[in-house]
Amino acid sequence: MAEMGMGKGVTAGKLASNVQKKLTRAQEKVMQKLGKADETRDVAFEEGVINFNKQYTEGSKLQKDLRVYLAAVQTMHESSKNLKECLSDMYEPDWYGKDDVDSIVEDTDVLWTDFHQKLVDNALISMDTYLGQFPDIKSRIAKRDRKLVDYDSARHNHLSTNKGKKGKDGGIKITKPVSLLERATPVWAQGILSAHNIAQSNLSRNQAEDELERAQKVFEEINEDLQEELPSLWNSRVGFYVSTFQSMAGFEEKFHKEMGKLDQNLYDVLVKLERQDMCGELPRGVSPANHTLSPGVPPPIPKSPSKLRPAMPPRPESSPCRDMKPENIINLFDAAAAPNISVTSPTQFDSPAGDNLLDMNLSTLATPSHGGTAVSSASKAISWDTWEADTPTAAAAAPTPTATAVEEIPAVATVATSGASEAVEMPPGFLFKVTTMHDYAANDSDELEMKAGDIVLVVAFDNPEEQDEGWLIGMKEGDWIQNKESAVKGVFPENFTSRL
Repeated sequence: MAEMGMGKGVTAGKLASNVQKKLTRAQEKVMQKLGKADETRDVAFEEGVINFNKQYTEGSKLQKDLRVYLAAVQTMHESSKNLKECLSDMYEPDWYGKDDVDSIVEDTDVLWTDFHQKLVDNALISMDTYLGQFPDIKSRIAKRDRKLVDYDSARHNHLSTNKGKKGKDGGIKITKPVSLLERATPVWAQGILSAHNIAQSNLSRNQAEDELERAQKVFEEINEDLQEELPSLWNSRVGFYVSTFQSMAGFEEKFHKEMGKLDQNLYDVLVKLERQDMCGELPRGVSPANHTLSPGVPPPIPKSPSKLRPAMPPRPESSPCRDMKPENIINLFDAAAAPNISVTSPTQFDSPAGDNLLDMNLSTLATPSHGGTAVSSASKAISWDTWEADTPTAAAAAPTPTATAVEEIPAVATVATSGASEAVEMPPGFLFKVTTMHDYAANDSDELEMKAGDIVLVVAFDNPEEQDEGWLIGMKEGDWIQNKESAVKGVFPENFTSRL
């Protein structure tokens, strides 16, 4: 009946024994704290326990942070996968490098998966194994503390049992009887009672000695094991930290190196796609117009390393004005129908001295080619109403054609003003004129603000090394005529203009 209601293997006697041990330990701890009983101390072991607790705390924090890091890697994997798949879905099949993009997306996902799995296998699992030994050692340290209290209690009981005054013969001195039984005992029975008391005392001393030996043996066994394990565990932390973080660093280095290669491949594919798009090579259903854009749509700003502008498309191989050769100029008027008058424009191409601009065929210039300007600025500058045909005076007044003065500084050009012409001095370093095809808003203080239709005088850079590809420098013609040296000079994208 006493065993009913208890767990399996738990008897009433064992339960009472455990309760008695707890009471004895509690009493011993109280006596030690009150200073009425001494306590066995091991300074070296206590330092080992302090190091153990510190190591356990640091390892637990490292395990927690490692799990957070792996969760972040998993999140980055999912985000990268979604982003790359979005790019693959938007990438049209007829674009350059479609297969390469799909392959890069797949390789990126595989690389993320492999990186995460290696971190789990070589870092997290190793971390869990490392910390798995701490709970068992911690429970053994607690058990060692309990056995130490039992040992101290047994030691104190043994001392108190053997405490007493001894006679000269080494025997135990019996005190005077104090109980009623002893007082009532006849004199002849006093010896028997004394012998009984001595036997009881010897029995108590033997029991106390046996209890002390048993408690000391249990304590020393567990204490010796911990004395060896705690220093070894404390020293193992260095090797564990080294191996763990070396593995993680190696995996991260390899991952980022391989990821960098994939990113570079993707970048190269997109650069080629961008060039084809700007050159009009992508299938759009219509042929690309001059300067790669339809009228009214501004072209992309050419790339400038110092200004971080987008890349410039390659300039078309043929331009309606730049490729015009002197031998391509045909008669403008028949010799019999027009006076022998010629006009020289330094902004035009080089022309032989014997050619006459008035010999050009007007019907040829009436039809513009490639969407370019049909009539040159020199022909526009002539006032036809002021000519008098077949008069020697008009023929004599006409200037004789000379070589183009592109390299002369300063140069001279002809400007039409209300039917009369006057010479205008060109700015130093003048090269040629361009007309603005699209509005351009300046982004920096060194850029030139332009509107569609503006005539710009292009000049040479003071330092040719400062010129970026696809960019020219100059000033508006009207600004130069009005302000001369005070005219605003700035750089502008070449593909926003058309050369005259």
